[in-house]
Amino acid sequence: MISLKTARELSLMRDAGRIAAEALLRVGEAVKPGVTTAELNRIAHDYISHCGAAPTFLNYNGFPACACISVNDEVIHGIPSKKRVLREGDLVSVDLGATYRGYVGDTAASFAAGKLGETAQRLRETTRAALFAAIPKAVPDGRVGDIGAAVQSYCEARGYSLVRDFTGHGVGKELHEDPSIPNVGTAGHGLRLRAGMTIAIEPMVNAGKSGVRVLPDGWTVKTKDGTLSAHFEHTIAITPNGAVILTKAEG
Repeated sequence: MISLKTARELSLMRDAGRIAAEALLRVGEAVKPGVTTAELNRIAHDYISHCGAAPTFLNYNGFPACACISVNDEVIHGIPSKKRVLREGDLVSVDLGATYRGYVGDTAASFAAGKLGETAQRLRETTRAALFAAIPKAVPDGRVGDIGAAVQSYCEARGYSLVRDFTGHGVGKELHEDPSIPNVGTAGHGLRLRAGMTIAIEPMVNAGKSGVRVLPDGWTVKTKDGTLSAHFEHTIAITPNGAVILTKAEG
């Protein structure tokens, strides 16, 4: 069931989104060669907790950390580890959430450990740009397919493929709510969008083919062909005045 948020709920979601965005910003600043993914997870956990919020991902369906940290050919859901030490040129995707006063902010970005190679840098830039091409499509009386079509057309025109096994989603009191927001679609098709909906738009873009596989840990998703993947995400409110990004840091 799709939940339409009141003005009060949107205000709380903006607070949750700000905390998540600021935690992500701090993690991104710490991404560098020699740092472990466990240390990045600690930074996220400490900041979210300091703000009086709860790390949404921690223990969600059994996930053992507060941030998903996925490196290079890992698409999503990478488990932080003291043994995973970042190296020069790693492409590091961080996905995290903050729950504040009962509402969730969910956001993600891909960061560079040192200097990225040309292939990784172009993929990162394309994925971020695809997110911002899709956000303006989140308007009342638009369609879910408009969002997916914007991501798909932007990325495929540049030679990239979209992960189809995982999608964006509604966000609110729960991390995952209706509806699903695929990163592929046909403009003018799909569920009609309404003011008050809050959704996560999150392109997951592969340098190679779209296929993915889940590792034996039950969480980490990798590209099947071993090529790089990037991930960006914002929580968006659909308002009468258009799309509003809720996962924004102050200033």
